[in-house]
Amino acid sequence: MAAVAIQRAGERRHLRYGWLDSRHSFPMAGNFDLAEGAHGLLLVNNEDVVDAGEGFDTHQHRDVEIVTWVLSGSLVHQDSAGHTGVLHPGLAQRMSAGTGILHSERNDRRRADGSRATEPVHLVQMWVPPSDSGASPSYQELPIDDELDSGALVTVASGLRRDRNDAAIGLGNRHAALHAARLNTGQSVVLPDAPFLHAFFARGGGDVEGIGLLQQGDSLRLTGIGGHRFTATESTEILIWEMHAGLQ
Repeated sequence: MAAVAIQRAGERRHLRYGWLDSRHSFPMAGNFDLAEGAHGLLLVNNEDVVDAGEGFDTHQHRDVEIVTWVLSGSLVHQDSAGHTGVLHPGLAQRMSAGTGILHSERNDRRRADGSRATEPVHLVQMWVPPSDSGASPSYQELPIDDELDSGALVTVASGLRRDRNDAAIGLGNRHAALHAARLNTGQSVVLPDAPFLHAFFARGGGDVEGIGLLQQGDSLRLTGIGGHRFTATESTEILIWEMHAGLQ
């Protein structure tokens, strides 16, 4: 059954814990069942602002695919499998927790002169389940700035069969792909046509053909319908999940 749902920015749950300003598109904090609130396969879509010198200390995940997208600033990743990285705008990251992994994410990057960053880091973190549980933990980064500057819809991470030979980050879910677009005013992209689609307007906004105006912080959730054209009315950055299955 075809359905269109819009979640406005102000409808998200807003949490402030001193150094963390977090807005959740799906129920997450507390005793929530992530699967119960999911759209398609997407369990989590959190927009976080983390103060300088702060962050998420070491904690554990299991059997989840986590994709992190930095909008501004930088985020330091370290995990128990030996992976390290400094994430910044235009560098996408995927961590597959698999059988279990410990990791930390902090806004404490040191500069060349030894000083620490003083600006907050602004990021979006998204979770989907893996198709198969019990895989080994893994990690991947992908620089994607050049592709984004083209104004096209760029595949960031995918587990779909059609994308296996492309440069996108591999995703441990065979039914999901994440796309992104960075658009100037007047530029447009066609949203994928899939059983489930989730578009998050991380910056800017514009008009979705046949649906209406979406603004920064809004999410568009489509079920059984797709192929709409989005046209930016200002500088815009969107993150789009194309999902060919829902949770079982």
